[in-house]
Amino acid sequence: MDGDVLRARKRSSERIATALTRRMETNVGQRMALLRGQKHVFLAGLVPAVILIHLISAPYTKVEESFNIQATHDVLAHGVRGFVFPSESGAMQLKDHYDHLTFTGPVPRTFVGALALAGASWPLTKVIEDTMSQQIIVRAVLGLWNASCLLYYRGRVAEAFGRSTANWFVLFLASGFHIMYYASRTLPNFLAFGLVTIALAKLLSRPSSSSRARSSDLRVSLILLTATGTIFRSELVLLLIPHTLLILLGGQLSLPSIIKSGLLGTLIGLLTTVSIDSLFWQRFPLWPELSGFSYNILHSQSSNWGTSPWHFYFTSALPRLLFNPLITFLCIPLCLTQPALRRRAANILLPNIAFVTLYSLQPHKEWRFIVYVVPPLLAVAATGANWVWTRRSKTLVYRLLSLALLASTLASFIASTFMLGISRLNYPGAEALNRLHALAPLHLPPNTQPPIVHVHMDTLSCMTGITRFLQLPPPSPLLSPPVAGAAPSTHDLGTAKAETSGNIFYVYDKSENDTLLLDPLFWERFDWVLAENVERVIGRWVIVETIDAYAGVRIVRPGQGSGTGGDVESGKGEGGRRGIGEVWGMLKGGEWKGALEVVERYGRLATGGWWVRVVTEPRIRILRREKRIVGQVMGGDW
Repeated sequence: MDGDVLRARKRSSERIATALTRRMETNVGQRMALLRGQKHVFLAGLVPAVILIHLISAPYTKVEESFNIQATHDVLAHGVRGFVFPSESGAMQLKDHYDHLTFTGPVPRTFVGALALAGASWPLTKVIEDTMSQQIIVRAVLGLWNASCLLYYRGRVAEAFGRSTANWFVLFLASGFHIMYYASRTLPNFLAFGLVTIALAKLLSRPSSSSRARSSDLRVSLILLTATGTIFRSELVLLLIPHTLLILLGGQLSLPSIIKSGLLGTLIGLLTTVSIDSLFWQRFPLWPELSGFSYNILHSQSSNWGTSPWHFYFTSALPRLLFNPLITFLCIPLCLTQPALRRRAANILLPNIAFVTLYSLQPHKEWRFIVYVVPPLLAVAATGANWVWTRRSKTLVYRLLSLALLASTLASFIASTFMLGISRLNYPGAEALNRLHALAPLHLPPNTQPPIVHVHMDTLSCMTGITRFLQLPPPSPLLSPPVAGAAPSTHDLGTAKAETSGNIFYVYDKSENDTLLLDPLFWERFDWVLAENVERVIGRWVIVETIDAYAGVRIVRPGQGSGTGGDVESGKGEGGRRGIGEVWGMLKGGEWKGALEVVERYGRLATGGWWVRVVTEPRIRILRREKRIVGQVMGGDW
């Protein structure tokens, strides 16, 4: 009996221990799953966060972005009713206020992207009246859209290759520079980028998907690529061709199904662009991308903007876009050498590399023309990185390679941040106009009600950050009727535009005509000028301030001065007394140049005096007309 009791107690204890062990394992598993989920959410949040950091750090735009940012402003500020319901007053409003009717450019560009951005931004711009904030809102809408499309691609990578691979995809993407910096910029390529990214995500094969779902994904991809190419970028046909051939030769879709998808995408694209752009350009029928294709390809006018050797995309553009050198020299080659990875990697790489090869036949080359292939290439690279990472405990080689991947990713984040600081210095035109707005009220002539300030902005100023968001008052509703009995416009001033800001009435001019600029009478009407070359400005002027801009980098050796008025070697002087808190305050205040100088001081202390210095040079001069009052003893200005 005693033996039976002992055995029963032992069995009971074992059952209790087993139950406790299972409960503990369940709790640990749940906690680990929660931590893994939090890790995935954090990594996914990196993409929109880094894009917004780049946007806030460098909120201005350059000439390549000008059409779409100006068009978005004009839709927000002046409405579209004059286009939709033409009338005499509406036609006058369009002629006076829409930038594209004054600066038409060599070929018309589509308004589809600008109209979509304006519509999505309008609710917030109605609430926030500061025009610079409105520009940031517009760019944030585009940046978050592209971020959501990249995260959609990440989700498809997770389904196709696993979550760990998707995490490496995010790390490679967020630690790079070009995609993060330009995702919120209104270049035509990045208006198309989101839709192309979704289309390429649909092409990733998922092991769990049915054949019907796979066919549906492929058809949607072809429709998106065709429609996006028809509306935004005609070169996307070169991306469509190799993908279509791979789908056809692989027996994934029949030829009639491919043709139907292509025709449907073309029809959607044509109906969208022709209907909208014919209205905004006042020409019917108008297909802007056809005009651009004819101008750049058939008439070879793109070569006027420079040419590059055939290998430029492979030897220069792609390595810069991928950013992390281990992506190019380790991760992608590894996928092609491992039998378990080779086939799926090749299916992604081949059509995208074929696209880059086809585009290499075009003499004029820019990295942004092939930016669409970056997500697929990073997906392949992430697969190779995950292969190494999951084997880090097996051999010393994999352990060292894993450490190298972590180190290179961290180094990429640091290098990207450094490049962001440099890029912030590339917008002297915007900085100059902001300073002019601060200086003009201090130099107003007495007894002028209301004060009128005439400003001329030269070509470089307009190309380096000045947009109509920096000039004009808060936007009107998206559909605003023409105002009957409105004051006469300033259209008779040619390229001049007027606004009221506070108690000052500004009139801006962006004239580029060389004959006009050589006429002394032309300069008589201006009170302020933003100019790169002072000698081209006729009359008596005072240089009030000079705005510096990025001019390169150079290696600084020990013993060479810092150029900031402090003793670098000893850490004494004004720079040596500044702390991290002050540097952070300078960054928040937009004083990137001063922050870089302080970082240099502390950095050279750690490196023994060696440093890579960011060099700036005077670029835009802010000029004020010199006026003297006859008979006044002081003979002062104004």
